[in-house]
Amino acid sequence: MSPLDANTLDGRLLFAIPKKGRLHEKCLELLAGADIQFRRPNRLDVCLVQNHPIALVFLPASDIPSFVGKGNVDLGITGHDVILEAQMESLVTETLRLGFGRCALQVQVPEAGPVQSVAALAGKRVVTSFEVLAGAYFARADDEAGRVGAARTQIEYVGGSVEAACALGLADGIVDLVESGETMRAAGLHAIATVLESEAVLIQSAVPKHAHLAPLIGMLTARIAGVLAARKYVVCEYNVRRAALPAATAITPGRRAATISPLEDAEWVAVSAMVEKARMADIMDQLVAVGAEDILIFNLDNCRV
Repeated sequence: MSPLDANTLDGRLLFAIPKKGRLHEKCLELLAGADIQFRRPNRLDVCLVQNHPIALVFLPASDIPSFVGKGNVDLGITGHDVILEAQMESLVTETLRLGFGRCALQVQVPEAGPVQSVAALAGKRVVTSFEVLAGAYFARADDEAGRVGAARTQIEYVGGSVEAACALGLADGIVDLVESGETMRAAGLHAIATVLESEAVLIQSAVPKHAHLAPLIGMLTARIAGVLAARKYVVCEYNVRRAALPAATAITPGRRAATISPLEDAEWVAVSAMVEKARMADIMDQLVAVGAEDILIFNLDNCRV
């Protein structure tokens, strides 16, 4: 039976995933970490998960907020900026921020040009792929300056290569997503304002249509949250004298409390605690300073916290 057969999808949770672009590969890594097993034959846009009653639907990221908000699919991953640009924020709930796909929607102008502030750019030509967000941002600037009619900022849409608009004489400034900023610098542009910060988010409909899928949605959400926590934390284990235990556990308090176990030598204990991966080197240095020994760090594949 074809994966696209409606009868095959009946009763399954439909989970929308970006089909390409900056979020696609990270989403696949997240699904693998959550043990969502699937095969996508011949790059089909719908495939069945093998170990759960779930079907993955591969869609353009810009379409996912609408599909989720209208109840056509039950869950989705897309960018926070995409939701706002699609004006679907009232129809979807952002269940989890996923910590990848981080970027900023910024106002950029030629570095050597005469326009170096939003106030100076307002009333001129701005090119963007984000007409809604850019339009709202400059509408506020125009209102503050009392601009009306033809004196207001001209927002023009282009579908790609926005950074070339100024060099081609199409715009005095642009509004576009920026990750590292290298593309903008190569085009001779720099940021004068940030419209919003964005990252990938897990979303569901604000009014779910399929109540029977709630337990499966909860399980998926918990698994994904576990993958995110496992990326953020490591387990730190060490031995320390009882006299130094208060100082040591102040350094590694754990998420709720450190696990403390007695050793054969009554003057020593073993301690285990989750610590932030980004701080583990500093934490190990601090533990050595208070007399801890045999300090070990263990990575997590998954967890529930």
